Formats: sequence, C-alpha cells, structure tokens
Amino acid sequence: MSVPLNLREYEQRARELLPQATYDYYAGGAGDELTVRENEQAWAGLRLRPRVLVDVSACETATTILGQPVTFPLLTAPCAFNQLAHPDGELAVACATAAAGVIQTLSTMASRSMEEVTAASTGTRWFQLYCHRDREITKALVERAEAAGFAALCLTVDVPATGNRERDFRNNFQVPAHIPLANLVQYLPFGQDEMALHYYASKQFDASLTWESLEWLRSITRLPIVVKGVLTAEDALLAVQHGVAGIVVSNHGGRQLDSVISTADALPEIATAVQGQAEVYVDGGIRRGTDILKALALGARAVLIGRPYLWALAVNGEAGVTHVLQHLHDDLKLSMALAGYPKLSDIGPQLIC
Repeated sequence: MSVPLNLREYEQRARELLPQATYDYYAGGAGDELTVRENEQAWAGLRLRPRVLVDVSACETATTILGQPVTFPLLTAPCAFNQLAHPDGELAVACATAAAGVIQTLSTMASRSMEEVTAASTGTRWFQLYCHRDREITKALVERAEAAGFAALCLTVDVPATGNRERDFRNNFQVPAHIPLANLVQYLPFGQDEMALHYYASKQFDASLTWESLEWLRSITRLPIVVKGVLTAEDALLAVQHGVAGIVVSNHGGRQLDSVISTADALPEIATAVQGQAEVYVDGGIRRGTDILKALALGARAVLIGRPYLWALAVNGEAGVTHVLQHLHDDLKLSMALAGYPKLSDIGPQLIC
C-alpha cells in the first residue's frame, strides 16, 4: 500500500483501521461540531500575498520555542490515550518528535507515564497539566515532571467541565481495560474502567480554577508555564500579567464549547494584545504547510497538531508520525519558497490578504 500523500489521507486510512468508537473519540467534537469544522475552514479561507524575485534557494525553518531549538515551528499537542491508536502510544510519538527535532507535549491523561516517555527518547518535552482540586496531586505531578526533565508545564484552562461529546455518548465509548491512565493510576479510587475515570474527573478536575490558582502554580515550580485554551485578548493580557511564558490559542479542537471562535480568527487579536510579552502558539485545524505559514503571519511563534499525528500513529506507528512531521516540515519550506519568504523572521501580516 502506498504511503499517504497528505494528512487527510492519513485520516482516511486511520478511519478504516480503527474501531468506530475509537475513531469517533479522536475525531469528534462537542455538540454539532461546528467548531471542529470551522477550525479547518478558517485556515482555508485565508489568502496569501506572495512576493516574487526573492532568493529562496535556502529557506530556513529552524527557530526556538521558550529558548529550546527546534527544526521548525511545530509541537505535538497533548492528546489522551495514544495507545488507542497504537500499542507504542506516546513512546512512539516521543521517538518521532525527537528524531524530527520538535517538541512533544505529553497529556496528563496519557497511556504512558512521563517517566516511561522520558526513558524512550532524548527529545524535548512539555507536560500538559490539569489542575486538581487536591492540590497535593497537582504538586506531585509537577514534581515528577521536573524530575523527569520536562522543559515546561502546559496548563489547560478550558475544561471546567467536559464538553458535550455526543459521538462518545452514542458509542458508549470506554477506554479498554488494558490501556492505563498511566500518570494517575495511583489516584484512581477504584479500578481503571470508564466509571472510575468519570468519577475521577468529576471529583478532581477543578471547576473553581482562577487566575489566583496560576499564582499558586508558579510558586511551586521553576518550570515556565504555558496556558492552553485562550481565545480572547482580555484573557491573553491576564495571562501575561500573571507571568506566563506562553499562550496557546486553542478551543480544544472543538471538543469543549461548540460555536466558539476558530483559532485562526482568534489568533490576530491575541498576538496584537500580547506584543511579544509571551510567546503565542496556536492549534486547531492545521493540516498543511500553508496553514503553518498563515499562522506565523498572524502572529504565532509555532503551531501544535493533535489529530494528524494520531492518524499517522494508527496507520504506521512511530514511522507514521515521523513521516507526518517530515511532510509538514517539507510543506512549510515549499510554502515559504513559493510565497517568497525564505526566513521565518520576515513572515508577518503583510503576507495575508
């Protein structure tokens, strides 16, 4: 079978391979899934203003993210239960991101522990954190992330409650018993089945989280903190005032509140408001090198991808993720050349119509 030519073909292959309930868990969003669709459509609706007669014989994609060198401006987003896609799960993603020279963001809800992932590769990693009502659990997770050499904490701030994911309800989706909630298994009150996970989430994910909670988190860690789930300039400014190092413009892939603004539409006002006081990243609907180019032009320092690496993981494990990352790297370089922008530092709003 031929290698997929693009990320959409990976999704098509993954849909054929995965159980329907698993595919829907990854692909689905909240409510009518308007935001899921509009995330991609918003990038597609932007038009580029290319320049010509520019020397693009050598396009440079290398940059830094929070001071860490990367080969191109991309991270893998935190996605739960990678082992649903492939037995190697997050370990395969760790190896692929390390080989590609980009950053992996490991989910609190990963199916491999942060210690296992650290042992699997020497790449740079962030740890995505849900702040728990029991602050001792949060503190223990932060201490483990520091000990395991993670470079930053990525605090998800858009889950005061779980979104209305109707596909999962329709499928009666359950995580198979053999796939662990590896970072939290010692805290589950009983067993590892779906009832235990729902009970844990309802009891421990903190709906009372405020900006003051961020102050507490800063007080217990030396790691830089990135907040993920910001969609307004107002919240971006509050994040800066509370000392964050980075902001991820994100609507959780359309899985939380349906009908919210697309990330492509939210990005410009946030980048303008922040004015370089924190690094700004964006996720949601990134499928092409041109999407990355547009994100950079609108003020992002880097993008995150989620579903695309899961599809690649399902199709061909580590090799699939490696191929998707290489494809996006090559596609970005080609897009830069054709747009007449050989340097990342030159890309700006003038590139967008």
